[in-house]
Amino acid sequence: MNLKRYLPILQWAPDYSRNQATSDLVAAVIVTVMLIPQSLAYALLAGLPAQVGLYASILPLAIYALFGSSRTLSVGPVAVASLMTAAALSPLAEAGSAEYLMGAVVLALMSGLMLTLMGVLRLGFLANFLSHPVISGFITASGLVIAASQLRHLFGIQSGGHNLVEIAGSFLASVGDTNLPTLMVGAGSIAFLAWARYRLKPLLGRLGMADRTADILSKTAPILAVIVTTFLAWALQLDAQGVRLVGEVPSGLPELALPSLAPDLWSQLAVSALLISVVGFVESVSVGQTLAAKRRQRIDPDQELIGLGSANISAGLSGGMPVTGGFSRSVVNFEAGAETPAAGAYTAVGIALATLFLTPAIAWLPKATLAATIIVAVITLIDLPALVRTFRYSRTDFGAMLATILLTLVHSVEAGIIAGVALSIGLFLYRTSRPHCAVVGRVPGTEHFRNVLRHDVELCPKVTFLRVDESLYFANARFLEETVMDLVTREPELTDLVLVCPAVNLIDASALESLEAINERLGDSGVRLHLSEVKGPVMDRLRGTELLEHMAGGVHLSTFEAWQALTDRAAA
Repeated sequence: MNLKRYLPILQWAPDYSRNQATSDLVAAVIVTVMLIPQSLAYALLAGLPAQVGLYASILPLAIYALFGSSRTLSVGPVAVASLMTAAALSPLAEAGSAEYLMGAVVLALMSGLMLTLMGVLRLGFLANFLSHPVISGFITASGLVIAASQLRHLFGIQSGGHNLVEIAGSFLASVGDTNLPTLMVGAGSIAFLAWARYRLKPLLGRLGMADRTADILSKTAPILAVIVTTFLAWALQLDAQGVRLVGEVPSGLPELALPSLAPDLWSQLAVSALLISVVGFVESVSVGQTLAAKRRQRIDPDQELIGLGSANISAGLSGGMPVTGGFSRSVVNFEAGAETPAAGAYTAVGIALATLFLTPAIAWLPKATLAATIIVAVITLIDLPALVRTFRYSRTDFGAMLATILLTLVHSVEAGIIAGVALSIGLFLYRTSRPHCAVVGRVPGTEHFRNVLRHDVELCPKVTFLRVDESLYFANARFLEETVMDLVTREPELTDLVLVCPAVNLIDASALESLEAINERLGDSGVRLHLSEVKGPVMDRLRGTELLEHMAGGVHLSTFEAWQALTDRAAA
């Protein structure tokens, strides 16, 4: 067994230099500052105690450094996975309860086991079943639900709901109970974070700061919002005015423990764990590949499954929640100069120190500040213009995207993603079940053949060339039979039919039987069947079959070669 394949650390650790260590440490400090408020906020979003977010940012980061193939991906709690965690657990237990916390730990462990198994079996390709429009629609809808779910913390009211409709109804019914000091903290935090996101970097640039440094500092603005509002809450005793605070957070490192193995709980969470795993993997690989390409590096999707799986297993064993690669953190890690996954391990040390020494201060942190952090962060996930772009390009993809968005908004995140995947697969099967087939003719004076409906081409009444623009498999085998026979009935002078196959990458057993049936029926009609431009792998499988043994016509290397041979014979 090649250990370097399963332990990528063996690829970079032997040559790890002092300069790389310095770059990784600098990046780790910056990401740690950014991750502290994020981990607290996403724990809040998932309905979990604040320390769970911190726990999920310690051991998982260190473990990913051992098994992950990306040099700059920053693993930890993220918004979408946190929302999916809350959606999975809220029907089973009350948020914040011991049963709820156990469910989150089990989700992380199950997700980790699933991802690791998929990695060992090299099943990374399964993520391809989540089409980009479905993922885009799901993330957009999730961003809207996440932002709406934080309004109760922003206004200091009691409300809830599992989808946008329920959240909106509950919010409108309770908005009259708004706590003004809470709203001032939340609105002020949103205003500052939004200003920092869009205005701070240009301001720092005008003051002479380097572009890279200004960009990094603007992304760490949430920590300043946390410090200021925490100080104000303590100095002004805002809890006495009804401002809800994070409250006491246990100090100390998480203890390693095996979560519940109750079969009922595992069966109830199995589907949610799988969805969190796949969505998280797709998000992580997308970010990892984008950043790797900028440095002419590469990542291994199958190894990423193992890396993310190991990180989630460690989260489940250390009292954490499901984790995956975060886009904003990874970009900051990259821009801060991280050279190797060791930056993640150093970040884990930083979070561990915060868990040990900063929890007394975190107790005074207003929940409204964390809600503001979440809202400003997820606004970037919402891409409504993508609906217009997709509608203009592909109605079928737009249908899958719209169904994903609507079901996520009005029902649940699980229903949205399942419907999107089902529709994507269904639409793919529908499209490929009716492959584009075109009668082609020769462009005069050339060896090229084009669709007779689009170009002026030469034709031969006794020879027809039918180009098949799709692989042949069980879903479209019968369609090809019907297309060929319909063509034969419309051309009484036909003596030879050539199936032009440059786009045929596969002929499965069902399609082979259909080709044999086509050959037999054409023979009964006095028409010879020919093939041209058959790809090597397809030809390898056809050799020795009854099709080639009984086919009245031949197999031609090119369509032009078939044209020369058959039109000359037709003219004789």
